[in-house]
Amino acid sequence: MRVALAQTNCRLGDVEGNIANTERLIKDAAVQQADLVVFPELSLTGYALGQLADDISIPLNDPRLLELSGHGPDVLIGLLEDAPVRRHNSAVYLSDGHVVHNHRKLYLPNYLIWEERKHASPGQRMRAFDTAHARMATLVCNDCWQPMLPWLAAQDGAEVLLVPTNSAAKITAGSFDPAPYWHDLLVFTARMQQCWVVFVNRVGDEAGARFWGGSQVLNPWGDVVASAPDSDESLLMVDIDVRAARRRRREMPLLQEARLGLLRRELERLINESGDD
Repeated sequence: MRVALAQTNCRLGDVEGNIANTERLIKDAAVQQADLVVFPELSLTGYALGQLADDISIPLNDPRLLELSGHGPDVLIGLLEDAPVRRHNSAVYLSDGHVVHNHRKLYLPNYLIWEERKHASPGQRMRAFDTAHARMATLVCNDCWQPMLPWLAAQDGAEVLLVPTNSAAKITAGSFDPAPYWHDLLVFTARMQQCWVVFVNRVGDEAGARFWGGSQVLNPWGDVVASAPDSDESLLMVDIDVRAARRRRREMPLLQEARLGLLRRELERLINESGDD
């Protein structure tokens, strides 16, 4: 399976321009025989939605969106989704003009300059899904920082974990640099969930934030097999052997004994004690 990591710098609010650039990159990836092109979080809209006066959300049946997968490769694209009542920070997997899967970001940060809960509602489910190439799951940025979600994806059979991201470097003076955290997190996730991890971050400056790029692919042993440059736009092509996830899971069956009943009982206890339903 050949995956193209589209490390892009989108323009805030310029949906038409971002779609045009996205289509160009997909066509470039098709020439290089990519099976899947993965774009960063909110790549069609930009991140700092509070800076915009207009609603730029996109419904999933928008023809401009569906046409992106009409050039050969499957596409994972990030956008502000226009749902019937709410808006969602969504990553949509498209194939041959159809929506295969839509993941709505589950954990929306609301600190420092991040104000996602003002502009989007959290999703309510996490599911692995089948494609023509592999069984996959999507976690959008901060979702991957929640330890139970990659584990749930692996338990649901995901062999490839797609992680579209908007991660900024040193948001304010003295604040932590997220790049080393991401490195450790991605290695841990690939090793412990024994899956391929495709991490695609954006680049560029937006509303005082500088996005650092550093997109990469890790194999089920936690090795970084390919990396995009920091800060610069790029289209990185990576060949992955999906069967390696199954081989690794047979070699060291970390995921085999999940004890789901035990987890259900303890989660129910915690829910009852905390009142968090």
